[in-house]
Amino acid sequence: MRKRVLVAQSGGPTVAINASLAGVIAGVARSGEYERIIGAANGILGVLNERFIDLSIFENDVKAGNDSISDIVTSGNDDVQKAWCPKSQLDRLAVTPSMYLGSCRFKLPFYEEDSRLYEKIFAILDKNDIGMFFYIGGNDSMDTVNKLSAYAKSISSDIRFAGIPKSIDNDLPHTDHTPGYGSAAKYIAASIAEMAHDVKIYDIPCVTIIELMGRNAGWLTGAAALARNEYNELPQLIYLPEVDFDKDEFIEDVKNELKKSNCVMVAVSEGIHDSDGNYINAGTSDTFGHDQLGGAAKTLEFLVKEKLHIKCRSVEINIMQRCAAHMAAGTDIREAYELGIAGVKYAIEGNTGFIPVLKRISDAPYRSVIEYADLKSIANVEKKVPLEWINKAHNNVTDNMLEYVKPLINGEIMLPYKNGLPDHLWQDTKYMD
Repeated sequence: MRKRVLVAQSGGPTVAINASLAGVIAGVARSGEYERIIGAANGILGVLNERFIDLSIFENDVKAGNDSISDIVTSGNDDVQKAWCPKSQLDRLAVTPSMYLGSCRFKLPFYEEDSRLYEKIFAILDKNDIGMFFYIGGNDSMDTVNKLSAYAKSISSDIRFAGIPKSIDNDLPHTDHTPGYGSAAKYIAASIAEMAHDVKIYDIPCVTIIELMGRNAGWLTGAAALARNEYNELPQLIYLPEVDFDKDEFIEDVKNELKKSNCVMVAVSEGIHDSDGNYINAGTSDTFGHDQLGGAAKTLEFLVKEKLHIKCRSVEINIMQRCAAHMAAGTDIREAYELGIAGVKYAIEGNTGFIPVLKRISDAPYRSVIEYADLKSIANVEKKVPLEWINKAHNNVTDNMLEYVKPLINGEIMLPYKNGLPDHLWQDTKYMD
């Protein structure tokens, strides 16, 4: 039996992806099935370049029983009510934002077209006695691990491959939601609620347009509706990329809201597009062929000023929504950790080419269970906001969206602080010999 487990991270970062890394480490350490777990720096490129990271410091926490992430996990699937504070290095890893192992944006070719990279990767895995490979990431990362699993099958390799989900975009299919989304939604709702206090202090007409991430799926933008409460009606208008965006209708929507209030707040997805599929102020493409978006809010700011001649500003929250660990949702961290542990369990049972997924049992009280799905059904498929969750005027979301998101933002994390700032872990860039 092979002695080692390899884990890597890829794609865009989240607040919860390191919690899944902690879960994989804990699952391996507790299993007693493997000699050790090592990390690959910068995703699949770290494998190709043989840049491996020693994770024994975290394994030792698990073996010594010093990890306390289970204080979130073992209380059942009810929403976390008390703030949890990390105690060990593994705990701190779980609430450190972004990717401890680093990331990459690298698209593997199909092995049927060019097998040279696969031959190199598998030679490196064999040399390092790797028996299981976990790849934590989103849609494109699942494409990578699916291709590796398919190649392994084609050459009768006994290495097992699994994807562990993450995505603030929440666009992976066959799972109720993805780790990272709940914390991003919490940050968005809290930030917009606080911005509402700011923009409502003046008694003059004004419009604030907030741009949120989401290329083709509007899950993050829909979460902006959580900012509303009995005292605050902002944002009044929400536009998702699941439906076409019309500039003239947008101006009419703003005018109608200005009749009711001097202050209008709008939340828009970066991926809003017209009926011809043209993005609002689209840019260039990345290596996966995805448009690099941004500028929708600024474009609409200029449009409002031109058409309505009133004060208008645009706010692009940008990467803050994916790295704000001070607003991490306890439920999100807990489930990300559990998915990492479950991935190890399913792999040890003999499964390969799979991804652990969340199935919601109930909303109130919130309950979820973990199952697993075939990677072939997930890679390169996007889950979008159901059209029935968008109102008929295409300028808002329905209560279905609120009921879906509310449980996912619950639970508070008390970060360790040093000199007044969160004291996060920093990865030691020394690679293993």
